[in-house]
Amino acid sequence: MNRGPVVTGLGIASPNGLGLDDYWKATLDGRSGIGRVTHFDPSSYPAQLAGEIEGFVAEDYLQARLLPQTDRMTRLALVAADWALADAGVVPAELPEFDMGVITASASGGFEFGQNELRALWSMGGRYVSAYQSFAWFYAVNSGQISIRNGMRGPSSVVVSDQAGGLDALAQARRQVRKGTPLVLTGAVDAAICPWGWVAQLASDRLTVNRDPQRAYLPFDDGASGFVPGEGGALLMLEDAAHARARGADRIYGELAGHGATMDPAPGSGRPPGLRRAVELALADAGVTPADIDVVFADAAAVPELDRIEAEVLTGVFGPRGVPVTAPKTMTGRLYSGAAPLDVAAALLSIRDGVIPPTVHTEPAERYGLDLVVGAPREAAVRTALVIARGYGGFNSAVVVRSATR
Repeated sequence: MNRGPVVTGLGIASPNGLGLDDYWKATLDGRSGIGRVTHFDPSSYPAQLAGEIEGFVAEDYLQARLLPQTDRMTRLALVAADWALADAGVVPAELPEFDMGVITASASGGFEFGQNELRALWSMGGRYVSAYQSFAWFYAVNSGQISIRNGMRGPSSVVVSDQAGGLDALAQARRQVRKGTPLVLTGAVDAAICPWGWVAQLASDRLTVNRDPQRAYLPFDDGASGFVPGEGGALLMLEDAAHARARGADRIYGELAGHGATMDPAPGSGRPPGLRRAVELALADAGVTPADIDVVFADAAAVPELDRIEAEVLTGVFGPRGVPVTAPKTMTGRLYSGAAPLDVAAALLSIRDGVIPPTVHTEPAERYGLDLVVGAPREAAVRTALVIARGYGGFNSAVVVRSATR
């Protein structure tokens, strides 16, 4: 069994908790961060709920010079990166700059920044458009700004595969560590809760229009009517295990052991969706069997057809009620590319603490055949976890994380 890179630091910005400790306490307490949109007036839109991060004041964390050139998404990402580095005990100035990479995912880029500059263009003319618009909207801006801020000049890139992108970024980082880069900061933070971003999200026809935060986002429930979007995510310090030991890393949360990614076939082809194959590839890559998986962090689309597909994959691979399944994103909303890295962080904390966080609000329908953890956390000896993510357009991704002590 090959050992993969290990996670030595976590930086979390979530609607139900800023920072690792606040997020994890809120998640185990079942505290939701979903409510009516406050970033703009949503009254003219059919969907009006989101998972928003409250209490984040960028000026408290970042230099003033960064504020005019960054979108909210990037500000959150820079702070999450600082937290991940501090949690890992990594001081970039003390390491060779080409030994550190940054690989993130993005589903939308800096939508709010772009919207503001387009408004300036339409209302006042091109002279009033910020020069920073040339990069502040771009998908790769988080990787670039984190790299510049911390002098991390090793392999860096961005992955764009919607909500599957966060896992695909981890896989890219894993590949770079295996190729010799000692450590890579990876994961994703997204934030597109602005009118322009909202319209783009509504175009998927997957957002719920239910306005009751307690009954809006209900994966695997007969009342499922779509998902609630959100902002935030997680950044992880992924590191070569020998490098982590040599520098005396304070902690190792776990190992990124396996990954699988597929694309769904074209509609009308008659071929099955690619999700099961992604799961099977991840298990095979990790060298584990379904019996080794202690918990699954589900994609949990809350779109009935997508829930059916995911449930059939899980019961097909693990058997009916064959493994505990959870979706703590019901407390945050789906954070696009940031959702799956946050699930990976939660899986690693589950391994650390021997507890599975709950899925809130959902009353699981028997027809899905899932052992969904609802109501309260479930104590369990968690050593190996599977995390699943799907992106609009047919992207499927799955990763296996496990305890680094075995």
